[in-house]
Formats: sequence, structure tokens, C-alpha cells
Amino acid sequence: MRFSREELLTAADKLLPDVIAPNLDVLLCGINPGLWSAATGHHFARPGNRFWAALRLGGFTPRQLRPDEQELLLGYGLGITNLAARATARADELTREELTAGGRILRDKVARFTPRWLAVLGVTAFRTAFTARHVRVGPQERELAGTRLWILPNPSGLNAHYQLDQLAEEFARLREAIEVPA
Repeated sequence: MRFSREELLTAADKLLPDVIAPNLDVLLCGINPGLWSAATGHHFARPGNRFWAALRLGGFTPRQLRPDEQELLLGYGLGITNLAARATARADELTREELTAGGRILRDKVARFTPRWLAVLGVTAFRTAFTARHVRVGPQERELAGTRLWILPNPSGLNAHYQLDQLAEEFARLREAIEVPA
């Protein structure tokens, strides 16, 4: 599916529903929907986003799911939400205030749905949302609303710091951690 520039720009007003249920193993939290995701109604839908491939290569799913199969994640104990609801072309278009407000909403959502782990896909966005300067990719000592916390790299194709194999390794580290009893 291809979209014109105008079609993508009109998607900025659309909201993308969470894929969520109580007591998930992992609630994956993106920064915010991209315009492509808002236009399709599916998380991580932009061609070039490496989320679905990293999820598969990290061992969370037996095959690479398509964005339009996102509801299947619930059967694997996984869900998806975002820090900020507003769709943008790039995450750096979000304001500090939007991320901070999104952090409060996320804390409430985690308290309500009680996943075993919250995995935030984006170090910088997490630092901004929670005024946490010293977090790095991997497990965190702090919790959010009583839920264990893991930071993953942003899977956007714009994130040149992590290649797909490195993303998959980080996803696999999280998968291994959730397989260990608490």
C-alpha cells in the first residue's frame, strides 16, 4: 500500500488503538505512531521499520508477523502501546510536555493492566518522559507502577545506531529474561 504525501499528512489527526490486555508478559511501548501507522491503523507499519523482524528474530513469535496481524500478539502474551498518541513523521517532532504527559498516562495504563514487563522502545524518549538521565538499553533497576522495566532501542529505520541483528539481540535478551521465573 502506498500513500500520497497529503494522505500521510491527514493521518496526523488519527489515533492508533492499543493492542493490550490484562496480565501480559510484555507490554511494548513505542514512542508514538508514525504517519504510516496512523494511516493504516497498525503499529510499526512503515516499510523499513524493523520492529516486526526484531520481534521474530528475538524469539517472541514463530514467524514474522505483518502489522495488520498485530492482534495476534495478544496470544503470545505481548501488547503494544505508545508514550504519545499524536502521530508524527519523526519522534523528534514531539514536545517534552507531550512525552511527560504520555509518561503519566503510561504509568496509569501499566498500573491498570499489570504486565510482567514494560519494554519501552526508545532510550531518549524514556529519559524525557520520566526525567531519567542515566537509563541505558536493557533491564532497569527501577520499576514503573510495580512492573519491571526494560529499555529497547527504537526500531525505526531512522535509528542508525542499531542494525537489525543488534536489535534482535536486544529483543532476545528481554525474551530470555521473561522466561526466568520472578
